[in-house]
Amino acid sequence: MDKSWMSKNRMSDEYKAGVEAFMQFATQNLTNEELISCPCSACGNLTSKKVELVRLHLLSRGMDLTYTKWIWHGERFAPSGSMNYLDQMRNDDHNFLSEEPIDMVHAAYEENDNPGEFIKLLDDAEKGLYPGCVKYTKLSAIVKLYNLKAKHNWSDKSFTDLLSLLGDMLPAYNVLPSSLYEAKKTLGTLGMEYEKIHACPNDCVLYRKEYVDYSNCPTCGVARWKESKNTSLKKRVPEKVLWYFPPISRFQRMFRSKHIAKDLAWHADERVQDNYLRHPADSPSWRKVDLKWPEFGNEKRNLRLALSADGINPHKLMTSSYSCWPILLVTYNLPPWMCFKRKFIMLTMLIAGPKQPENDIDVYLAPLVDDLAHLWSVGVRTYDAYRDETFLLKAVLLWTINDLPAYGNLAGCKVKGYHACPICGEDTYEKRLKCSRKISFTGHRRFLRESHPYRRQKKAFDGTQEFNKAPKPASGADI
Repeated sequence: MDKSWMSKNRMSDEYKAGVEAFMQFATQNLTNEELISCPCSACGNLTSKKVELVRLHLLSRGMDLTYTKWIWHGERFAPSGSMNYLDQMRNDDHNFLSEEPIDMVHAAYEENDNPGEFIKLLDDAEKGLYPGCVKYTKLSAIVKLYNLKAKHNWSDKSFTDLLSLLGDMLPAYNVLPSSLYEAKKTLGTLGMEYEKIHACPNDCVLYRKEYVDYSNCPTCGVARWKESKNTSLKKRVPEKVLWYFPPISRFQRMFRSKHIAKDLAWHADERVQDNYLRHPADSPSWRKVDLKWPEFGNEKRNLRLALSADGINPHKLMTSSYSCWPILLVTYNLPPWMCFKRKFIMLTMLIAGPKQPENDIDVYLAPLVDDLAHLWSVGVRTYDAYRDETFLLKAVLLWTINDLPAYGNLAGCKVKGYHACPICGEDTYEKRLKCSRKISFTGHRRFLRESHPYRRQKKAFDGTQEFNKAPKPASGADI
């Protein structure tokens, strides 16, 4: 049916005709002739009302614009593209209670080669939480509960106890899993995979590619596996593990959502361009990429990324020497009020402690660098759900976000000693203090304008006047 009337003026004839067409469609599929769900902007299908009252609400309050699939009034959710052949494999008695969990299943299926798992997951997305439930499906309930677990840092045991208690409270024949293990098995089929890559305890190499079968480090000779007193154990435990969450499949999944796919082109379609700096798209770095690689810049859906890295102590006050390093990716295509939401900051790597990797962090970044290089030079075929088309997705890393010590590790730049300033370099004004045996840095007056009175003052500073010009930051070629 034509649904363009939903966004029209409520006083227009087109909107009124659309309301009448919707009411006719909704009432001809009714099983209860008295009440139907009210889809107005205030009720949002949360309450059922008489037919005439629903018509009055739609005319006075307007239609909920997010209600594009009329599943509460008889419209069946029809998958698009390659998913159509699966209609014959599904039972016609399924209730399509929610569009969101079904969209999650379709996104996962693009990366899943097992049709059996897909059909089972689709059944979980369509099946009510208990007989007669019209608000939650098995999959949507598990996802919402698991989000609460992550948000409030619930322990695994407390989450299992909660699932067991909720199962007892719900009506009989409910399908809520009774333990965290069962919930993880259901969520695991969504394709949120990760890789555990073994690493040398001395941060020499990762046991991948040509080193995947090695038992000792080819550089320092340290054993890959922990020594166990129980020799009967067949499963060996690695000394150190890198947790890697591949970003490519997650970028593709972002475009599988119609709303997110639309927002990923916000910087080109909706951003105000008036020479004011409101978004990274207004920065010189962004414009330089567009000018230097116009083929990349012409595709507005290509991703602009930033990498953030720093050490944290997950044990809080229990220990002060443990350092765990998360590596995050930020997507700048999104509007500024969405860029740094938790939902869109992507954890790509977790470098376990207890010692920080320091200058050997490049060893751990190798898998991520390979994926980012592939996204830049080759790209991946990606389906855009908003525009209903497939395109070649590429990405570029604009910059890194970190403090000064981490900057030294990531960029290989001096951040200690006499030449600690990354801007001044060898022209750093440094002086070693005799009593404290520390290095102090002066010469900041160079960055003032040439006519500034501070440049000529002696007593207020180190007894000298400053006439030198400010140093220029090194270019990429110089670095």
